[in-house]
Amino acid sequence: MNRVTVYTRVGCSACVTAEADVARICGELGVGWTAVDVDSSTELRAEYGDRVPVFLVDGREHGFWKVEEPRLRKALTTGP
Repeated sequence: MNRVTVYTRVGCSACVTAEADVARICGELGVGWTAVDVDSSTELRAEYGDRVPVFLVDGREHGFWKVEEPRLRKALTTGP
């Protein structure tokens, strides 16, 4: 099961950096994650398109634009 979802967009340099950070952190913690292109859906583009990258942990919005590593690690190690 993926605990982290990263909403991204093709051509977004901040998204590339965020995905790399999430991949590293989740890999170290043994946590599943996935990336979703907001432009794949009208609804996603409307909801997240102006804030990508956006991060969800366990289905709840956790942050956007930049990974806050200590905060993400805490969320993933203390549970929902």
